[in-house]
Amino acid sequence: MIVGGLLAVGSAAGAVVPAPPSQLGLCAACHGKHGKSVVAGVPNLAGQRYAYLINAMHQYRDGRRNVAVMRAALGPLRVSELKALAHWYAAQPLAPSLSGGSH
Repeated sequence: MIVGGLLAVGSAAGAVVPAPPSQLGLCAACHGKHGKSVVAGVPNLAGQRYAYLINAMHQYRDGRRNVAVMRAALGPLRVSELKALAHWYAAQPLAPSLSGGSH
């Protein structure tokens, strides 16, 4: 059931998990659908704090983090789409990186 942009998912704790965002495929190509990186050297996003993710996305968009592929990917997205992506990845279970460390 969709409730206010969130997908209600039953669990023992009754947690509400966000619905997969419409722009997820753009990020999933490298970061994985559930935030577990599919490319060595690309950080996992699963379980990162929402505030960290949204701040990082804005920094990529405005060039404070100078990564051309991220700027190109995030540049055309609306703020509401950035927020949906940040909520999605923040809601995923924390994932260890491919190198064994955490990002």
